[in-house]
Amino acid sequence: MRSGARAAIVGAVFATMVGVAGCGSGQDDSAGPKDGASAGSGDDKPSLKKVKTGPPSAAEVKTTAHAFLAAWSAGETAKAAALTDDGGAATTALSGYRKKAEVAKVALEAGQASGAKVPFSVNAQLSSGGESVPWTYESSLTVTRDTKTGKPVVDWKPSVVHPDLAEGDTLKTGASEAPPIKAVDRDGKELTASEHPTLKTVLAALRERYGKKAGGEAGVETWIERAKGSKSPDKTLKVLSKGTPGTLRTTIDASLQRTAEQQVSKRTKASVVAVKPSTGEILALANSPASGFNTAFQGSYAPGSTMKIITSTTLMDKGLAAYGKPHPCPKYFSYGGWKFQNDKKFEIKNGTFEQSFARSCNTAFISQAGKLKDDDLSKEARDVFGIGLNWQAGVPTFDGAVPVQSAASKAASLIGQGGVRMNPLNMASVAATASTGTFHQPYLVSPSLDDRTLAKASRTMKSSTHDQLKKLMNLTATSGTAAEAMAGMSGDFGAKTGSAEVDNQEKPNGWFSAYRDDVAAAGVVPEGGHGGDTAGPIVAALLRAGG
Repeated sequence: MRSGARAAIVGAVFATMVGVAGCGSGQDDSAGPKDGASAGSGDDKPSLKKVKTGPPSAAEVKTTAHAFLAAWSAGETAKAAALTDDGGAATTALSGYRKKAEVAKVALEAGQASGAKVPFSVNAQLSSGGESVPWTYESSLTVTRDTKTGKPVVDWKPSVVHPDLAEGDTLKTGASEAPPIKAVDRDGKELTASEHPTLKTVLAALRERYGKKAGGEAGVETWIERAKGSKSPDKTLKVLSKGTPGTLRTTIDASLQRTAEQQVSKRTKASVVAVKPSTGEILALANSPASGFNTAFQGSYAPGSTMKIITSTTLMDKGLAAYGKPHPCPKYFSYGGWKFQNDKKFEIKNGTFEQSFARSCNTAFISQAGKLKDDDLSKEARDVFGIGLNWQAGVPTFDGAVPVQSAASKAASLIGQGGVRMNPLNMASVAATASTGTFHQPYLVSPSLDDRTLAKASRTMKSSTHDQLKKLMNLTATSGTAAEAMAGMSGDFGAKTGSAEVDNQEKPNGWFSAYRDDVAAAGVVPEGGHGGDTAGPIVAALLRAGG
């Protein structure tokens, strides 16, 4: 069933195209002299009947709506279309409703009008592929006055036919190209949208890509195929027959998935992802709200100070910073015409690099901007952490972006602002790479199923850099900004917090990226404030549950 996947389905097409002709009945209400006769006044100019203006009356609304619905119900397409302000588009839509969307019959009943708007109920019968099922839904129309004729007409929009139709959308009925799937977790337990609502769009994407490969048999559906370029997902409206699902094994851990969903549900807006550092397997993902856009995989946010994991790696690789070595952390530092400061304008006098990392000192990183080339951070992100390498996870993902920047924007990128963009999947992978020293591209379905080539970073992290980075993240998790969220954690663990300022937003987006043994996770709480207080408990809960 479609809810986020776009499928090219063999079936009937109902195009909601804008027509170019046909207003009202096409008649001209003007009156004038006939056969050359002059007007009664003797004037050479004919007298014209005045075109009625203003909103339609209640009686006109009722009469027009009932006439239109009666003609549509009876299959009198031309008559119904003539009662609209766009006869061409209405003709295409209404004829396609029966002939191409395979609606065998339809009964329409008007409800109580509210001004010019008239709600109505639809009781249709769909018949396709040997299947015949009832289809009921509610829609509405609005009566307006034609500016040329003055007649009351239906204001034509695709949504008259179905409330979810928009310009350029196509209504189809027929055999679905993508057979249904029975998605299961890593241990064979079925994953359903009813039990895991946040997986709804993911399961739809998996069906589109792997329905045939999983061995299922297609069913028959009525669905909306969105217009090219639309940001809305395709949507199934009615299932005539479900078909036979094939089984598709994913990398999800159902138990950890439940924990992820429970944790993000505590927030109005939040997303989290957990991965297995040793392999890149995606163990869990969750979004709040559960329905809609998959922010966990496809979001694009400034990651704030969690970016300092990559920045620190860059500085240590370049010999510009080291664990245990002195490092400046002033209240302010100016670069490229911008003045940067730390949270609450704190400073660390005679501090070391690990203190600056653990307390998330912005100026400690900004102060190194002039010593780096414009592309140093971008190369480190790509070549070591695999950011932006066109990941092949099995479902659509945004794979992060660390663009080459200069001047103040380059400095801002060092603390996860500027043009840097990430999502929880990206930052969970960053934490995983910090844990192992080697990038393993995250994936949801084994590449062996469809011979995908997973992205590979061009080099592993330098051994000395890796050792120092893990010490930095462990210090942050035990006595730095992540300590409260990670309290009581055991094993091999580390973390980094982040708060990303956003224009016209009262509170920053809260970030948290961490690992514990062979589980790494990252989360974001938009407009949540400090990452340690908001995203931190969500991520830490997954690390504890995954241990």
